[in-house]
Amino acid sequence: MFRKPGLSTIPNGSSLQEQSIGRLPSLDSKEPAQEEKVVLKKKVTFLRGVSIIIGTIIGAGIFISPKGILKNTGSVGMSLILWMVCGILSLFGALCYAELGTCIKKSGGHYTYILEAFGPLPAFVRVWVELLIIRPAATAVISLAFGRYILEPFFIQCEIPDLAIKLITAVGITVIMVLNSMSVSWSARIQIFLTFCKLIAILIIIVPGVMQLIKGETQHFKDAFAGNDASVMGLPLAFYSGMYAYSGWFYLNFVTEEVENPEKNIPLAICVSMVIVTVGYVLTNVAYFTTISPEELLNSGAVAVTFAERLMGNFSLAVPIFVALSCFGSMNGGVFAVSRMFYVASREGHLPEILSMIHVRKHTPLPAIIVLHPLTMIMLFTGDLYSLLNFLSFARWLFIGLVVVGLIYLRYKRPDMPRPFKVPLFIPALFSFTCLFMVALSLYSDPVNTGIGFAITLTGVPAYYLFIIWDKKPRWFRRLLDRVTETLQIILEVVPTEDGLKS
Repeated sequence: MFRKPGLSTIPNGSSLQEQSIGRLPSLDSKEPAQEEKVVLKKKVTFLRGVSIIIGTIIGAGIFISPKGILKNTGSVGMSLILWMVCGILSLFGALCYAELGTCIKKSGGHYTYILEAFGPLPAFVRVWVELLIIRPAATAVISLAFGRYILEPFFIQCEIPDLAIKLITAVGITVIMVLNSMSVSWSARIQIFLTFCKLIAILIIIVPGVMQLIKGETQHFKDAFAGNDASVMGLPLAFYSGMYAYSGWFYLNFVTEEVENPEKNIPLAICVSMVIVTVGYVLTNVAYFTTISPEELLNSGAVAVTFAERLMGNFSLAVPIFVALSCFGSMNGGVFAVSRMFYVASREGHLPEILSMIHVRKHTPLPAIIVLHPLTMIMLFTGDLYSLLNFLSFARWLFIGLVVVGLIYLRYKRPDMPRPFKVPLFIPALFSFTCLFMVALSLYSDPVNTGIGFAITLTGVPAYYLFIIWDKKPRWFRRLLDRVTETLQIILEVVPTEDGLKS
């Protein structure tokens, strides 16, 4: 199933170059009927690009992370400063990815940039940990928020059963997988609609908050820096909570090959999206503190709902629905984007060959999408997701910092590379230093979770040599995997693409 980069095989053991593009294999060895060219089409416009970024960033983070940031910073003033700092840092990171996306016009995001800068081993480790831990855990976390908020109006007087939340969450995850498997266009259209729902949810909080400020409700901003002093132990965790709320600015780079006019649309979509999100997040947190005290915010299980109940009366029942739709959009955008990372990694020979194939009629990377479903379900029903939140932040920001270091390295390694969009060198230097410093500090402040995360990440090294480098696997084993690939190809109706043939 895994193949060495540059040597692609198909189930009958012949070279992939001998199989026609867009052709399904046949178990009885008869000539297949499909002959048309099958590729991922350029359907991501500027508006769809903005909706992918905003729609993926604004999920549950702004509605659940304020508690983590306030708890670990110790005061209202420090928490607001951290929200602004995280927004600026995210903008810096997004600008670095804008440069990478315009000079390396390949999908795959983090994986592709690490592969270009540092080679196959670290790139494989990145996609390995993404597939096994980061993406299933991240999808499960945001999906659980969706499940909780969608049930909130039906359990006003009592606690929502955990089983009910997980069952509704499982349904939501399944719907997302089916949607992305069926149509790229419909997935993008729904993402645009959900992005507008997210912005409405943010405005429902900001507008009443501004009205409260006009009325003089500023008591929680007096002595804004009074309270518990922020500690070295708490700041990394507060940083992770804030960056988690902003995470998603890199997802457009996962679908670069599907973006129309990427030299223009990627930087523009990234910049517009980050300005909207940063302003919206800071104003949302200001709005919270016009009505909710720091102590009440820390004790609230759903900050946005608590805020709405204070100011909107019965209309507050609509807020959980908007928040649930916001989470649903974040789930949709994440699955849409990350499936392309698995697709590209398979095309490069780092994941099973079936993941680089596309549905013959729907033109979606069907196997790369549905592979997430069982992994996410396992994580949902068996994993301690909120303990994993710090771990997935550790692994994610470690590799994002490495990507931006790679940008600096490519400036010197390949100075003649066309760069339609270029950022000042201090931006990637500051962003990469901050990411790597916070990751190192997290080993001190939360050594158990980050230590486990680091150990799991390192399992990618022996896996690379076992699955990719070692090419003397038993013949019966190779034949079995070839047969499984052929069978899955027929069941799923997927075929290699032209790009897959070139890898």
